Amino acid sequence: MTSTPAPAADQLTHFDTTGQAHMVDVGAKQETHRTAVAAGSIRMKPETLAIILAGSAKKGDVLGIARIAAIMGAKRTSDLVPLCHPLALTRVTVDFTTDEASSSVHCTAQVETYGKTGVEMEALTAVQVGLLTVYDMCKAVDRGMVMSNIRVMEKHGGKSGDWSATS
Repeated sequence: MTSTPAPAADQLTHFDTTGQAHMVDVGAKQETHRTAVAAGSIRMKPETLAIILAGSAKKGDVLGIARIAAIMGAKRTSDLVPLCHPLALTRVTVDFTTDEASSSVHCTAQVETYGKTGVEMEALTAVQVGLLTVYDMCKAVDRGMVMSNIRVMEKHGGKSGDWSATS
């Protein structure tokens, strides 16, 4: 088994020279248009997906409520992740697709801002909160749902430029 070497301490920007956690100073960074897309999935029993598709969940429209929760999660990321900067988001979109073959719901979130730091954390939080809401609304009929493959798919803007999971 091979292991990936640990990043050098100077690559971990949330630690100062003495190893103490701190919030990164972005004051000197240039404001640019920044976007990030994140995705993830929740796998469930086919019967659970059928309830979601039929709109017959006792708690209401599962995917509609999960979409609102995901947007709220993106907006509250800095309240949840201790060293994350509060950002003025300019756009958050959340899409859910269903996959009957794998009995899954897939969530994709795109977050945008014009600012000094990226929105990857906000996109990831949106996906996580959206999927958690699907779980919460359906747990009465399926406690074995599994969330997986939550990841950043792409980011644009800032000093480091564009990045894609496929590149």
